[in-house]
Amino acid sequence: MPQRKRAGFDSNSGFRHLIGMRAVEMTADRAVMEILLAPEHLNSQGSVHGGVLASLIDNTGGLAGCYCPNREVLRKAVTLSLTTSFTRAVSSGTIRAVATKKSAGKKIFFSTVDVMDDAGNLVAFGEATYRYVGAEPTASSSPETHESNQDGRSS
Repeated sequence: MPQRKRAGFDSNSGFRHLIGMRAVEMTADRAVMEILLAPEHLNSQGSVHGGVLASLIDNTGGLAGCYCPNREVLRKAVTLSLTTSFTRAVSSGTIRAVATKKSAGKKIFFSTVDVMDDAGNLVAFGEATYRYVGAEPTASSSPETHESNQDGRSS
């Protein structure tokens, strides 16, 4: 299966669009995504729903492992496992997830993710395991060829 070409790293369609998730940064081994909270993101107690936080953690962690220096190549991954912990209730503002790819092989990678509120307070965190899907890695799309850069997707 050939890898799809892409216009940019934030393919804001489907589920991401539905919940207002947007990618704001993607570099080697790191991704940042945000959601501007609205009433539809809240649970019956008036704070952000855990499913919204888990989805943000899952998508951001996957994105951190799918960076490719060749902007024409779209790397894809599916989630194998996801663990989330919720630490603080938040009901307004923007929540921001920062993910770091911690380790990777040819087919599997691991990410950790922290979610913060506007004030920088930790709202949730998680760890996930992903499997690359699609074409076999090539020299231009392999995660092993990425430069590490600390300045800085799950299908």
